[in-house]
Amino acid sequence: MSAVDPTPEQLTLDGVPAPRVRRRPRAVGVTVAEELPVARVCIDLSPAHLDRAFEYLVPAAMADDARPGTRVKVRFGGQDVDGWVLERVEEADHDGPLVPLRRVVSGEQVLTPAVARLARAVADRWAGTLADVLRLAVPPRHARVEAEPVGEPAPVPPPDPAATAWADHRGGPAFLQHVTAGGAPRAVWTALPGGPGQRWPDAVAQAVAACVLGGRGALVVAPDARDVERVLAALESAGVPRWVPGQRGGVVRLTADDGPAPRYRAFLAVSRGLADVVVGTRAAAFAPVRDLGLVVCWDDGDALHAEPRAPYPHVRDVLALRSDLESAALLVGGHGRTVEAQAWVATGWAHDVSADRPRLRARTPRVQALTSSELAREGPAAAARLPTPAWRTIRDRLADGPVLVQTPRAGYVPAVACGRCRAAARCPACHGPLGLARADGSPTCGWCGRMATDWRCDECGAATLRSVRVGSERTAEELGRAFPSVPVVVSGARAAAGVVAEIKDRPALVVATPGAEPVAPSGYAAAVLLDAAVATAGSAMGLLPEALRRWLAAAALVRPSRDGGVVLLVGDAEPRVTQALVRWDPVALAQRELDERADLGLPPAVRMASVTGTRDAVEAVVRRVSAPGLDVLGPVPVPGAERGAFEPDVRALLRVPRAAGGALATSLGASVAVRSAKREGGTARVQLDPADLA
Repeated sequence: MSAVDPTPEQLTLDGVPAPRVRRRPRAVGVTVAEELPVARVCIDLSPAHLDRAFEYLVPAAMADDARPGTRVKVRFGGQDVDGWVLERVEEADHDGPLVPLRRVVSGEQVLTPAVARLARAVADRWAGTLADVLRLAVPPRHARVEAEPVGEPAPVPPPDPAATAWADHRGGPAFLQHVTAGGAPRAVWTALPGGPGQRWPDAVAQAVAACVLGGRGALVVAPDARDVERVLAALESAGVPRWVPGQRGGVVRLTADDGPAPRYRAFLAVSRGLADVVVGTRAAAFAPVRDLGLVVCWDDGDALHAEPRAPYPHVRDVLALRSDLESAALLVGGHGRTVEAQAWVATGWAHDVSADRPRLRARTPRVQALTSSELAREGPAAAARLPTPAWRTIRDRLADGPVLVQTPRAGYVPAVACGRCRAAARCPACHGPLGLARADGSPTCGWCGRMATDWRCDECGAATLRSVRVGSERTAEELGRAFPSVPVVVSGARAAAGVVAEIKDRPALVVATPGAEPVAPSGYAAAVLLDAAVATAGSAMGLLPEALRRWLAAAALVRPSRDGGVVLLVGDAEPRVTQALVRWDPVALAQRELDERADLGLPPAVRMASVTGTRDAVEAVVRRVSAPGLDVLGPVPVPGAERGAFEPDVRALLRVPRAAGGALATSLGASVAVRSAKREGGTARVQLDPADLA
């Protein structure tokens, strides 16, 4: 009997290649780590064809520090570049020799496995690269902050939350109970206006406190720092204090406005597990909250939630991805209702949380639309920008408190026209629109900034100008003359005082642009929404829900009708959105818009992508794309592009059924990678789910 070979060889079959023999990686002159000697690294470079993990050897001296999630320096393309260690493995997939890591920048694990998975999912969904997403997710390092002593943190007492702000919302208390019990419900919430303790920041804070009480972390993303501060104040009242060094538990603020050191300190508190809750703006959607139980997106229709950097993700969808990947509850809310959020409700993917009509009427002000037909009895005064009924309402309600006046445009007079023939006034140098920065100033071009001191009309030769569009500064000036004994406050990004956060409960006229309305502690006595026709003029997709969102945000700051609160909409807006405001019914408008888009083949009923740039580059990218049911529209010149010395950029739209959205993103990403590898000329900007379709 022959002996059995203890190490038998695999038989080789004709036509089948022999299995590859993996060998332990080695490097000349470098002692390699004994365990997991290969690091897979995402290098911080943007070219799409480099969107993959590269393998490097881990020297023994770096074995303890080069952990997954740490920052490293590696050699690539003849230069030292930054990177993140994604994982450590025993064997390399690469057959050739490997280069060792240059150095470990920091042993701090700033990229958690959960955030790495989320970043990869975001890159895949929006046809981007992992490196681009990680730049959004991980803030720049601040070495001094990393070196700050941590010590033994003291725990924070658990919150004792109430659910009073949710009592009038159908399904609200049940949502909180599910979250506290460790569930992962998904809800789209239409917030009610209310007094102290009943406003949207209080509802968000109570939901977060319920999650923390259940032993999990929470993440809240709001459009701007002012909203962030309102949520933080409400969390303090709900028993979730701000985190401070030496403490375990609490909430941190994470916004770009905080500066490098405070922002990185807050980020480290979360990544180290010292803080349970994050409240922040756009980039906070990627905050490394441990044991995440709830993600909240407030006012998902605000344009600030759309990332302007590649791959252009939207906070609402990033948080939806994250809730799915980490089995966390999802809450998307606002005073309005976006079509995208309504689509989740319509398909059953998320539950609707809103109020019944009787409770809605008890919490909202009386809304009246002053259209031209309503004002016909006023005679010539009906044509005034502030008609007599609005003037009377302001006068009467000022006796009870502040009055809000919302105007859609900032500045003084952003557009002027010829006083004789009414042709638009254009800059003699670049033909841009002219406007006035102040009453006694010369017209200034909105494009090149030049002053047109000796302007004359190209059509009739006249030198007189008239206002076409009136901004917040001119509105405040006119109201100041009409009510000389009342203080006037102007709030806006371009106003002298900037955006005012809060005003006192005393008579005042507050003129604000949309999104810059200050909060009155006891609510405004009245609100007047000017230039309604301007807000709904145009053909942009989503125009009507956006107008309603802005109006409802202002109207929600007004006292309920039982306390005399009244809202006046001035102007001939699109009838559907006017009725939605009068009835305070954003859900009906969103559902109607969703039905129309389904009939027309528009998002979110379908998935769309835009490719914008020079014609040759756009055509080359589009030519390589394939997906089930693909429909290519264009390319055509970009809407609004001016034809100058060169041909304007063009845009192609790619449309697929919703189910083929993943295939479209994958194919687009591959086409961009080919363009990058071949170094094709021209420019091509790819964006999935573009919001600016017109």
